This record gives sequence, C-alpha cells and structure tokens, in this order.
Amino acid sequence: MIYQNSFTVRTIGRGTTDITGRIEQIARQSGIRTGLCHVFLQHTSAALVLCENADPAVRSDLETFLSRLVRDGDPIFRHDTEGDDDMPAHIRSILTDSSLNLPISNGSLALGTWQGVYLYEHRTSPHERTILVTVFGE
Repeated sequence: MIYQNSFTVRTIGRGTTDITGRIEQIARQSGIRTGLCHVFLQHTSAALVLCENADPAVRSDLETFLSRLVRDGDPIFRHDTEGDDDMPAHIRSILTDSSLNLPISNGSLALGTWQGVYLYEHRTSPHERTILVTVFGE
C-alpha cells in the first residue's frame, strides 16, 4: 500500500522549523502499520535534517558551523542572482539533504527518544517550502 500527501511550511528565514508532528500526522493518516516514510523537500536552497530535539543549542551550533564553512557573500561564488546568500544556500542544501527515510512501526514514526525532523531554511529571507511525504508498507 502507498499513501502520499504534501504540506507547506512558511519559514521566517535561516534556521530550523520542527516538522515532526506534521510528518507523524501523515504517517498515521496513511493507515500503514509497518513500512517506510519518505520525506522529500521540493527546493534547492533548504534541507531536511534529523536532529536532536531536546536542546536547541544543537541546531544553533549546526548553524554556527555551516556559517563558518559556507560564508554568505564569499567572492568565490559567481551565482548570486538572488543575493549574497544564494549560492551558499545551494551548497548548504547539498551538504545537508533534501530527503529522509523514516521507519514506521505500529502505525507511527519509529524515531529515537531525542530525534526530531526539521526543515532547515538556508536562505536569510522567509520562504514557503513544500514537503512531499510518501508512506509505503502494510
């Protein structure tokens, strides 16, 4: 059996937004008890991350690290059509990921105790992001 649904998230700019609950809701709506939940972000300047959900400092430290690794406005980048954060956002997206596979067990996401799923916006301005969720199993 396969079930598919999508949702949008309006970001406030660079940073993380917890989307675990939205994905869990779709997984439960699917009626699938055992299987996989594939989550796909339909954008090239944001990402999905499976991350610590108890201490927000983890996500803040991740941003600090990526800011050092890929600097906005770095003169080595030619692609800056949408601003200084344009190419850095694409690089960040490639270094993180645009999809996740999550297990479904007993009709729910089988995440660890401290795991949450986050939309990681890499652009500095707000954007609307679409996430496609496909659940398959039995």
